[in-house]
Amino acid sequence: MRAVELQEVRFRYRGADADALAGVGVHADAGERVAVVGLTGAGKSTLLKCVNRLVPASYRGEFAGKVALFGEEIAGKRVAELCGTVGMVLQDFESQLFSSAAELDAAFGPENLGLGGDEIRRRVTQSLRAVGMEHLRRRDPATLSGGQKQRLAIATVLSLHPRVLCLDEPTTDLDPEGREEIASLLKSLCGGGLTALLAEHEMDLLAGADRIVGLAAGKKMFDCAAGEVLWDPGLLSSFGVRPPDLAVVAGELGLVERPGTVDEAAALLKSNGIGIRPGAADELVRADAAAAQEGRELIRIEGLGHTYPGGVESLSGVDLTIRAGEFVAVLGRNGSGKTTLVKHINGLLKPTAGAVLIEGQDTRALKAAALGQRVGFVFQDPDHQIFAGRVFDEVAFAPRNHGLPEAGVKERVTRALAQVGLAGREDRDPFLLTKGERQRVALAGVLAAEPEVIILDEPTTGLDYPAQRAVMELLKALNNEGRTVIVITHAIGTAAEYARRIVVMSDAAVIGDGPGRRILSDEALLSRAGLKMPAILALGRAMGADTLTSAQFLAALDRGGT
Repeated sequence: MRAVELQEVRFRYRGADADALAGVGVHADAGERVAVVGLTGAGKSTLLKCVNRLVPASYRGEFAGKVALFGEEIAGKRVAELCGTVGMVLQDFESQLFSSAAELDAAFGPENLGLGGDEIRRRVTQSLRAVGMEHLRRRDPATLSGGQKQRLAIATVLSLHPRVLCLDEPTTDLDPEGREEIASLLKSLCGGGLTALLAEHEMDLLAGADRIVGLAAGKKMFDCAAGEVLWDPGLLSSFGVRPPDLAVVAGELGLVERPGTVDEAAALLKSNGIGIRPGAADELVRADAAAAQEGRELIRIEGLGHTYPGGVESLSGVDLTIRAGEFVAVLGRNGSGKTTLVKHINGLLKPTAGAVLIEGQDTRALKAAALGQRVGFVFQDPDHQIFAGRVFDEVAFAPRNHGLPEAGVKERVTRALAQVGLAGREDRDPFLLTKGERQRVALAGVLAAEPEVIILDEPTTGLDYPAQRAVMELLKALNNEGRTVIVITHAIGTAAEYARRIVVMSDAAVIGDGPGRRILSDEALLSRAGLKMPAILALGRAMGADTLTSAQFLAALDRGGT
């Protein structure tokens, strides 16, 4: 039975120059998992919002076409009438949380359905348990990490027991374990008859989809079985998805077979006479040594501890030294203390134990303005940072606050917007941009201040793959110019490719610190932190060289007769 069917759906937001959806037809049968991919602005979020009538009921614009759920058209229905049928997890998941305790957020939907107390309590427990949040049921959502908030947002929708679940990039802020858990949860739910539609850029959920639909400029470009898409690196990249390294390697080597695991890939390569060329492993080690930083000591963290009001200990006895010109990635589970750690470097948080020193000066003794000129911080959620009504004024805030003449302010704003790919958007309202665009506005605001240290909390969240690469290449260029870059990320492949040093956190403490190749090849360490070795590194190890990227792996190969 067709659980969801959109026929010739067209929508143009008021004031827009083009259709967000241009005659799109998409369907999903009961129990199916259908993923929608496409570059930022392709129409993915708009399509999902049509399923529960958020579009056009809550967005002004011109709508045409037909949307039906289980054979019944939904035209004219209120969004509230559909909440028991369609659940929606928004890309901006924090906007779905508003209570003072996680369990109250999960209870809100069932309460509004008029259910009895026992049933509400049962659903709250069930939904929180499903997303691994039952132990945090009484925590104020404002005190949760980004990934924990995202889990909670999913729970608030599951407690409604919808027949159709629409998820707009539901794992952006989750650690690798969390992504696997949500993928497993969706598999289980759909096995029980739930229908899932999801907009996604990451492979964790795409790999489990039954079908993948590709959108470009509001038009449907393809609709086919997932297996036909996931082994086409060029197609994936052009629709905003980072292709799996195994697919990249197989495509580059012209292999017809599709290995499903690292072991299968290694066996396939060896059977084709492909191996690691002599000396390749030593070359990688020498390259690491050449890239090691010997700059001056810039940041020293001594015995750092932090306990939030209410007694939640987020840091305990952290010691860390960062030298000028380093590119450091901080990895770890949601709630391990990563964000709390870096917020001490620019003074957003004050130590409850220990100290943070910037070139020997305690951050508690430095004025906020002086510290802000040296250390720039891009928040995980750009909406916690953005406040101005124009993009120009948002990016201009720091240089103006530092007393730069207006001509110099304009020069910096123009340069920063060009660096993040937002040239020409100076007069736009930042709150009308997509979340990925708002993330870039926040980054531009930091770049305009020209700080010595740039800290970014999940800088690729909400960005499609080309935009992710653009941001990381920009950070690489800034680092090459001498800036110190510190990045918190759950994208281990990104950390492997760009960071020269990796810090791993677990349970409020640093449990690993060193060159990326050494840290990411330590399986025991990664397991403690809920992380997994990147597939391309595991493949390289199986073949005889610790390779961090597909490019490194391919360069290390002796291809024999291929």
